[in-house]
Amino acid sequence: MEKDRLSFSQRSDWTVEEIRTIYHAPLLELVHRGGSALREQQSHSARHLQMCHLISLKTGGCSEDCKYCSQSSHYPSGVEPRPFACQEEVLSKAREAIAQGATRICLGAAWSKVRDNDQFERVLSIVEQIRGMGAEVCCTLGKVTEEQADRLVKAGLWAYNHNLDSSRSFYPSIITTRSYEERLSTLDTLDKVGVRVCSGAILGMGETHEDRIQLLHTLATRTPHPESVPINLLIPMPGTPLADLPPLPIWEALRMIASARILMPKSRVRLSAGRHRLSLEEQALCFLAGANSIFIGDKLLTADNNSLEADRAMCALFGLEPMGEASMGASI
Repeated sequence: MEKDRLSFSQRSDWTVEEIRTIYHAPLLELVHRGGSALREQQSHSARHLQMCHLISLKTGGCSEDCKYCSQSSHYPSGVEPRPFACQEEVLSKAREAIAQGATRICLGAAWSKVRDNDQFERVLSIVEQIRGMGAEVCCTLGKVTEEQADRLVKAGLWAYNHNLDSSRSFYPSIITTRSYEERLSTLDTLDKVGVRVCSGAILGMGETHEDRIQLLHTLATRTPHPESVPINLLIPMPGTPLADLPPLPIWEALRMIASARILMPKSRVRLSAGRHRLSLEEQALCFLAGANSIFIGDKLLTADNNSLEADRAMCALFGLEPMGEASMGASI
């Protein structure tokens, strides 16, 4: 037991071999340890889920060639590019989501990088106004400079999402328009300015267990750890190169969730894209393994998500409660 307790402490000196041992532990033991790591953290309550809501500011027409993404201009996915959203429409969606229990509003734009223009000024205004509603605000806008990140923080930004997706070695087979080093450089920029980092994985793209272990090592050896670690399950989107890949077995997702929880015990481990393809029983296992955050709302950018009614019924069945505003800002 004492050895287990030590393994739940906040560390950034994990070795690949240590992570490999955790990841490949007997599955039921691993799930139990992940759940125990969640319950031992004073900054978390295992009964509470953080509800996040994702709003698209600018959809489609992205110059990046991410093979999983229907918003890439490189693939005939059928997603019609849409201009920057009306500010009042975004704010209205944010108000509605907050009323439904969301304590974090995530703003996404299909950009390769942030540009200093009128659209960025509108993002800053939106961030400030949503923060004024009492919610955390997270942005995912692509590559960002120190000055831009600093302006976002001054506007009230809580966190910035920039997923690494997979391992350094597997990454080039999925994305060629941006290097892994560029991704890491953006995370370094955010850390330097003091922005909380949200960064995680996409599972089921054809990567190996070792790729997932290497990604966990990259994230868990950062100082500080990411504030949030999204675990996305690939949603094969029509027209993209990964459209025909089979669904990921739930057992592999559980290994990633539990390992992330053990390695980064104070981070929010978010069960993100692809959750709508999981049964209630499979979602329950994910929460038992240490996941403590989800997205609510019928859509995640261009992908389907669980309905609000389904999520309310799930939470009632499992005895889970939305994280309230009083929990926001807890030590992470």
